[in-house]
Amino acid sequence: MSVLLEIAALNKSFGGIRATDDVNLSVETGEVHAIIGPNGAGKTTLVSQLSGGLTPDSGTIRFKGRNIAGLPTHARAKLGITRSFQITSLVMEMSVLDNVALAVQAKQGHSFRFLKPASSIAALRNRAMDYLVQVGLGDRAHEDTVALSHGEHRLIEIAIALASEAQLMLLDEPMAGLGGKESARMVEFLESLKGARTILLVEHDMDAVFALADRISVLVYGHIIATGSPQEIRANDKVRHAYLGEED
Repeated sequence: MSVLLEIAALNKSFGGIRATDDVNLSVETGEVHAIIGPNGAGKTTLVSQLSGGLTPDSGTIRFKGRNIAGLPTHARAKLGITRSFQITSLVMEMSVLDNVALAVQAKQGHSFRFLKPASSIAALRNRAMDYLVQVGLGDRAHEDTVALSHGEHRLIEIAIALASEAQLMLLDEPMAGLGGKESARMVEFLESLKGARTILLVEHDMDAVFALADRISVLVYGHIIATGSPQEIRANDKVRHAYLGEED
């Protein structure tokens, strides 16, 4: 595999708190790379720096070999990075299909403010429907988004992320608030993307992490203490004591 994302000596402080402390990390093309760590470890700060929401104090973020540490969010999106699940960004009053169609049209560089031929509107809706079918929501496409469950909203956001055709998907807590069946459905779908999309996954659900991740990095107090396969992370004494809470 080739390295798609490479982070070197990344630092971000808020007052006297080092939210990210000399972070070094690489994500390979096609892998699911999970970031785990206790609350307050710096996971959200790290992802915000990758997506462009925060500018690092120092360090580099190389995406496809280019240092993007100073680029704004929209510029990173154009390069092929998308972030989902930071906050719900769905328009609840619109249909499920229209929410995804907006993302398809945004990818094409247009706006719904401009009148378009009926054939063009049909084409983007057809493409949006393809993404909804892919996430298992084709039969809910014409319903109001507000009528769907929390777990289904998460799947709509995945469809929107797919519509952006991003090479790197930053998924921030996709299992948050999901019930058992919804979590299983999300894990099954994300597993179907393995190899086809590169995913950086921030998640507290350890069952989901160990089911999905090719590699796992453990962040504690802003510093990565270990990176390895799920088996290596499970067997790492430092990780077990610092995060997984296991005793010998």
